[in-house]
Amino acid sequence: MLRPATNLAEVLSTVDEPAFAGPCSAFPVVEVAGGCAPEAPADLAGTGIAAEVLADLVLKFANASPTFTADGAVRCVALPRGLVGDLLEHLRRDKLVEILGEASPFNYRFAITERGRARAVHLLQHCGYIGPAPVPLEAYAASLEWQLAQFPPITGAQVQAALAELVLAPDVVEIAGLAAASGRSLFLYGPPGNGKTTLGHVLHGAFDGTIWIPHCIGVGSEVICVYDAQHHHEEPPTVGKGETGKVDRRWVRIRRPFIVAAGEMSLDQLELAYSAGSRFYQAPMHLKANGGIFLLDDFGRQRVAPQELIKRWIFPLERGEDYLTLHTGQKLRVPFRQMLILSTNLEPRDVMDGAFLRRLGYRLRLDHPTPEQYAGIFTRYAKRCGVGVSPGVVEHLLERYREEQRPLHSCEPRDLIERARDICLYRGAPLALSDDTLDLAWKGYFGERQPGA
Repeated sequence: MLRPATNLAEVLSTVDEPAFAGPCSAFPVVEVAGGCAPEAPADLAGTGIAAEVLADLVLKFANASPTFTADGAVRCVALPRGLVGDLLEHLRRDKLVEILGEASPFNYRFAITERGRARAVHLLQHCGYIGPAPVPLEAYAASLEWQLAQFPPITGAQVQAALAELVLAPDVVEIAGLAAASGRSLFLYGPPGNGKTTLGHVLHGAFDGTIWIPHCIGVGSEVICVYDAQHHHEEPPTVGKGETGKVDRRWVRIRRPFIVAAGEMSLDQLELAYSAGSRFYQAPMHLKANGGIFLLDDFGRQRVAPQELIKRWIFPLERGEDYLTLHTGQKLRVPFRQMLILSTNLEPRDVMDGAFLRRLGYRLRLDHPTPEQYAGIFTRYAKRCGVGVSPGVVEHLLERYREEQRPLHSCEPRDLIERARDICLYRGAPLALSDDTLDLAWKGYFGERQPGA
């Protein structure tokens, strides 16, 4: 949920507190040309991660190539040049790396020593992660709370603008808007093909703005990857001349997330995913969705009973926090700060009981469109395709629905127009929505199904 937590101190804590080196200023920010950005740490203690863990990360990077430069290490671990220099000096004193010479002014070439390689191999057996340095869990939680507090409340105008492309009854728009503005969960149900999934997608348009998330979280020497290029859309910040060094590059600026799971969802996908091969963790999808929307589509058709999924989410939905467990058994308390949308073609009573339903924020049934709504959807999609709709075309289609006793579905105007496009392209003609073309599109779409199907 996106509502402020009642006890921020609890959200920022962990059940088993990792040992951090020095004080961790939760989420220091700096003003840059594009607004606020996470401030680069001034010293190793300011990273919130033990210096030994950071040095080990640089050593694993060094092990990946015969030689490397200080600049290369800076790009890999995403820490300021001065801090990386301190780490390299520490490794050099311990005879784990050696200086080969100057690559360019203020940039030296290094090579890992045999002693360093032996240690790196040992480190990789515990954690294979090589990349931007992690941030502490408490810094991630604090950053999320601070950033969400900066967003203005979602308004009715924003929701109406986001849903403008859909033809919906006013009360549907209002209930969807109430769920988005409150940050409560939204349970969408009704017959298939009437826009439940589409509504979840376009509602994300009301979630304006961007947020900063870390590439990964560090808990002791364990690493949990949060940033996912497959699900997150990076929005590089606007940084003025001379401001690049002020920004902590361990963080990524992204659009507020929108993450979808469907029938493949299982309970283990709601936990930390530990890879025995890479020996680090991927955050579960709902953690990656923090600050945005997590849509579970086809709810009730997963490989796990829907009641079990809801039971897994009851505590996070009510408290705004979740518990995750490392493979060592250490439990972590993490923020659960996204809007959860459940979408199903099944009847509510078939996927959960009344006690679970009461714990969900808002319920919204999307039913078959009225003939007027169907005509509106058809006309609007035709306009998007750049083609006009002659008088009587929609009525001709509606008459066929009545003759064959077919219920109207919101997806069918789009589907029929797209098949009309296929027909015209096949015939080498421009798109035109004539009765004859749509009759062929109808036959190709509905086939020989019996009336009432």
